[in-house]
Amino acid sequence: MKLQKIVSHLQKLHPKEIDLSLDRIKILCEKLGNPQEKIKAISVVGTNGKQSTINAIFSILKEAKVKCNVYTSPHIQKINERFVFNNNMLSDDELIDLFEEVEKINDQNPLTFFEALSACYFYKAAQYPNNINLIEAGLFHRFDATNILKNNLASIVCSISKDHLDWLPKGQQTIEKIVFEKTSSLLNSNIIVSKQNSVETTESIKKSISKNLSNKLFFNEDYSYSNGENGFFYYEDKFGGLKLPLPNILGQFQLENISTAIATIRQLNLEIKDDDIKKGITKIENIGRLQEIKSGKIKDLIKNNKLLLDGSHNEDGARVLNEYLQTLDCNKHFIIGMMSNKNHEEYISHFKDISSLTTVDIPNQQNAISGKKLKEKFQNVFNARYEDNVEKAIKSLTLKENDMIIITGSLYLAGEILNLN
Repeated sequence: MKLQKIVSHLQKLHPKEIDLSLDRIKILCEKLGNPQEKIKAISVVGTNGKQSTINAIFSILKEAKVKCNVYTSPHIQKINERFVFNNNMLSDDELIDLFEEVEKINDQNPLTFFEALSACYFYKAAQYPNNINLIEAGLFHRFDATNILKNNLASIVCSISKDHLDWLPKGQQTIEKIVFEKTSSLLNSNIIVSKQNSVETTESIKKSISKNLSNKLFFNEDYSYSNGENGFFYYEDKFGGLKLPLPNILGQFQLENISTAIATIRQLNLEIKDDDIKKGITKIENIGRLQEIKSGKIKDLIKNNKLLLDGSHNEDGARVLNEYLQTLDCNKHFIIGMMSNKNHEEYISHFKDISSLTTVDIPNQQNAISGKKLKEKFQNVFNARYEDNVEKAIKSLTLKENDMIIITGSLYLAGEILNLN
């Protein structure tokens, strides 16, 4: 409970949840000795695929016995997930000590919650100057608290699509504006651009970084993959080709993220062996993202039917989830809960062949849309039903042999399901 008490205090240091500025984080980090200038980092920006790409890099580097620190957001089940040092998540006691030390140095000055967490991460990361830091950018990146590095090893640009539009001015809620916010302030080092969902987005990225002096790699131009047979796929870049086993995570799009991870590692000449890559991609930990739940309290409710959990929450996430689901020959029952600031109608429009759709409330999230309101928004797309929680939603379904349940719409909902399960 002490950890939760400290977290609650950090959340109250600023009246706003988000206040786009770099001033406060820079002032605090200067008091901390500018720890962000003492680390080796790979920065990861984009809308979708950031954590999956980070998890793939992390898994490969662990296989190669390379020590990493990892900073991601949001967490799925507990806040400790955001703080990985020397390849291990901090314990509650370690996190309490870190938060208390930084909080004392901050001395009650205004600070958003994400700024506080980012400062804590940098402060701890500086204690491991030889480790590689994998840092996921938060909202947009240009004014994001992680964007105070003066140099890095590389910047990865994952798939960019429309999300968090409520933070952009009216009339500027465009993909071009989002690309600008995410890529215009990337550092001069190496930039690796993942597969994008349209040629227009790729061209917009190229325009945004045209004056950046970095070495630039683009998916399908400088590195690529192709599907193989008998459980293999093929990766290729200027260093040559690799015949690789299929990863332990689901979805064709994950091959895109894994390819970007491999391109980054090979570009940085980290002396990673091919065998480390082959083994690493079969050990990726990727909770809440196309994750099949195979046991637990929630799984017991549906016995032999499959249960898939996915935290996708925007149109691009819906699109790639649907692409995967279209490869499956079964009835698909959706249970969906979402945050209020999402484009709900656009999200649901990407799914085909829905056997049933049930909306639910997301507990413990004041910024979530109620399941009842979400049901109303979905009525033009599908005849949705509403239940106030996931257990009731599952029990209300009439399942046949081979039917699948997909719980999706929010990473926060995914976290609730995993904790409940």
